[in-house]
Amino acid sequence: MPTKVIAVANQKGGVGKTTTAVNLSACVAALGRRVLLFDLDPQANATSGIGLEKVEGASAYRSLLGDGALQDKVKPTAYENLQIIPSEVDLCGADFELARAENHLQRVSIALQPLVESGFVDLILIDCPPSLGVLTLNAFAAADGVLVPLQCEYFALEGISMLNRIMGQLHQNNVNPGLELTGVVMTMYDGRTKLSQQVVSEVRQHFGERVFETMIPRSTRLAEAPSFGKPIIHYDKYSPGSAAYELLAQEFLARLDKPVEQPAQIATPTAA
Repeated sequence: MPTKVIAVANQKGGVGKTTTAVNLSACVAALGRRVLLFDLDPQANATSGIGLEKVEGASAYRSLLGDGALQDKVKPTAYENLQIIPSEVDLCGADFELARAENHLQRVSIALQPLVESGFVDLILIDCPPSLGVLTLNAFAAADGVLVPLQCEYFALEGISMLNRIMGQLHQNNVNPGLELTGVVMTMYDGRTKLSQQVVSEVRQHFGERVFETMIPRSTRLAEAPSFGKPIIHYDKYSPGSAAYELLAQEFLARLDKPVEQPAQIATPTAA
């Protein structure tokens, strides 16, 4: 199978985007796939969440500007089959620098190309910033698909229409005509509340098979794990959060190996 590039994105913060990027990466790696987690968020939470320090000059920033190869930024982690391109605060300047650069939407794609073509890993997961700025657009231009974590609250539905519009523009402008919605992951689910159930029902009504069956529960252990620099399966393997991400990894890989039929146009839910 050729290397797949998946952007994990939602312009709204606090929806479990980085938690999903880190834990899905670790669980897919535990299933034997070679995974590269690309931290493209200047906050660098995926970097610290996987157990690495934020080191000056370690991010992709210089490589995206044409100064050095991106593969030189790849670092090992403590976990088998899982490597990372870390982030640090210098990526904050990338939005401004890339906007003035030639081929400004293709910089991540160009930088990743040698890694993708080499078959170095099976999967590259890009943790995007919580915005639709130049870095996120670069991730979309480089990706085969977009994975959207969506919190089980009505306010979390806001912005999905903008994300879909951006993906449509990338199609129409031939920036990345092959980009598709890999799926929507419902996060922070609490089955005891009617609100969570209603939000899931509404999202499934609009996105159909694009919504993963596996839902990520609201979990104290999931919230604790990043402070120890560990994915949940290595922090508390027998917790509900760990079980959920292990199931999500299996469902995610099944979808990558045999994608569900892409609808001609994805309807967008409106926030209440």
